[in-house]
Amino acid sequence: MKNRRGYCQVISVLVAAGGLAIGNPAAAAEGGWQPQSPVEIVVPTGAGGENDRVARFIQRILEQKKLVTTPVTVVNKAGGNQVLATVHVAKKTADPHVLLYATGTIQSNEIAGVSDLSYRDLTPIAKLRCDNTAVTVAPDSHIKDMPDLIRKLKADVKSVSFGTASRGGANNLVLAKALRSGGVDPNGLKLIVFKTNAQTMTAVMGKHVDSVGSSVSAAFKNVEAGKLRLLAVSAPKRLGGILADVPTMAEAGLDVRGVSNCRYVYAPKGISAAQRSFWEKAMAAVNDDEEWKSDISLRNQQQDFVIGKDLEAGLEDTYNATKAAMVDIGLAKK
Repeated sequence: MKNRRGYCQVISVLVAAGGLAIGNPAAAAEGGWQPQSPVEIVVPTGAGGENDRVARFIQRILEQKKLVTTPVTVVNKAGGNQVLATVHVAKKTADPHVLLYATGTIQSNEIAGVSDLSYRDLTPIAKLRCDNTAVTVAPDSHIKDMPDLIRKLKADVKSVSFGTASRGGANNLVLAKALRSGGVDPNGLKLIVFKTNAQTMTAVMGKHVDSVGSSVSAAFKNVEAGKLRLLAVSAPKRLGGILADVPTMAEAGLDVRGVSNCRYVYAPKGISAAQRSFWEKAMAAVNDDEEWKSDISLRNQQQDFVIGKDLEAGLEDTYNATKAAMVDIGLAKK
């Protein structure tokens, strides 16, 4: 009887352990590590913007697929041109329960001297998706197209006001590079910084600013509703659907090569290999989700999932390309 009780106890323990693995495939693949505390996904912009929307999309997939069995919350840390969120996560050394959903602004902030923090001060988990930048105006704007915008700025660089969600962010960098290649000094622009892309959209629709350099995905719904008009997109070729008639910046003779607008997930520095692997597998599951794929397609984005050594090498290449672009347009710290 005693042996039987011992046998049953062992079986109970094994079943319990197996239940954890079955309920959490990412943990099972990693040999058992899984979050033990609530997980935070930190967003460097305010609630309601595109970054916030996608971070909450990730949250939903993690919970629905039971990839994480503890609560997952999205925490907005807007401020300092996205520096506040980066500092918050960087200070959580070795804490695998904190993630940062970030753009390339981490890199451009360092290059511009806005922050001493580098992407190397974090643990890169995954590159998830990439976006195109659009130059956006109100439907009845006096600005007809990109050549018209260039002409107006050459005549008076302060004659057109621009909204942006990040002074050193990818969208603003693409806009600046495009204008520089068209003969306009981007350092003289009348630039107004908002906390989120959503706020910039509201500002241009309300004619508080004349134009916005934003992601295509952030502008898409309002373009679809006839509330915004795109002058050009940074894509190498024209996009599809309702955006098929929008010319590329290259068609307008503007060069934006070397600047990307991708989204990444980072963890703090100092997490273990097992913890990093867990999050890589969890993000791979997010990447394989059909709703996730449909969302990327709907918003004219590119699915570009990269992890591990390839991600580290890609980040280094992106950093070098971004630095070269910022030096070229005079935005790099001297």
